[in-house]
Formats: sequence, structure tokens, C-alpha cells
Amino acid sequence: MILSSHEILQRLGGELTIDPFDPERLNPNSYNLTLHNELLVYEEVVLDSASPNRFRRIEIPVDGMTLQPGMLYLGRTVEQTCTRNLVPMLHPRSSLGRLGLILNPGGSIGHAGYRGTWTLEIHCVQPVRIYPGLQVCQISYHQLIGDFEDYDSDKYQNSLDIQPSLMHRELGYDDRDTQLELTFDDAYRSSI
Repeated sequence: MILSSHEILQRLGGELTIDPFDPERLNPNSYNLTLHNELLVYEEVVLDSASPNRFRRIEIPVDGMTLQPGMLYLGRTVEQTCTRNLVPMLHPRSSLGRLGLILNPGGSIGHAGYRGTWTLEIHCVQPVRIYPGLQVCQISYHQLIGDFEDYDSDKYQNSLDIQPSLMHRELGYDDRDTQLELTFDDAYRSSI
């Protein structure tokens, strides 16, 4: 069962929190979340799931930024959410999908008890311009049936920033493990 907009409003401050909240962004059965003004891009040639990967931050200017195909961008929502006794789910907005912007293909289902901002995996099929504060996705809430324990993990819980993959922790590596830096000779550098 998916919560209606009226039910979302009734449960605000109790079973769910959306901060900041703007009633203008409430849909019949979801709420539009907005894009923060920063992105992360990985700097590795090969991303390694067993170790942390280097990345850099990019600020999205007020007048926008053009995303390029073949790149993975990590963003985050401006809003912090907290959900108790419900399952939050993120959905890309179809208006952006029609521009070739592909959002969150692997991380759309949340956990009951999750608190924090949402990291968004973003890529595009052709160059597309984005802006900070863009209403980029929708959050909906599903009723959870049966006994459960709230999400309680030190991996992503209480996140207030963009979170790169922490898969390496599941594979037994800690945050001190690093991928080897690549070295290029001067002839190669001058050719790129």
C-alpha cells in the first residue's frame, strides 16, 4: 500500500520527516525531492568494489552544468528524511527521463528507519543541463507488513553528504585501503 498525499501530511512529524518541506512539491502519492548543489565524480580509470575509490567534488553553478554521457555522477538530495514503520522509495521524475537523464537505477528502495539525505546515482544518454535545486526525484512511502527492526547501519545511516560506494566494507576491507595511483609517462600525458 502506497501512502497518499493526505496520509503523508498526516504522518509528517511522526512516522516520517522531510526537512525542508514545501507543500507545493507534494504529489497525489509522492513528494518531489531536490538536487543539492554538489556532485562527486570518481577519478579512477577502473572502479574497484573492494577498496575506496578516489573522487572529486564539483559544484553545480546557479546557471547550471551540462552532464556528459559515459560519466557517473553522484549527487544528493537537499532534503533530509526520516522514516519509521514505512519503506521509503525513490523514483526518477519522468520529465527528466524524457531528457535522457537516468537517476538512481540501483538505489531506489530505502529501509524502514533510514535517516539522512539520499545519494543519487546519475548518468545521461546525451548531454543534459542540470541546476541546483532541480526537483530531481520523488519519494513515496509503502506500508511495511510483519515484524521488522529499523535500519541501523554505520554504512550510510545519518548521512548528510554524498556517499560514494562503501561496498569495500562488505568485502572485508576498511577505509584505509586505497587503490593504487596510476602513473603516466610524459609521452602519454602529452597525447591526451
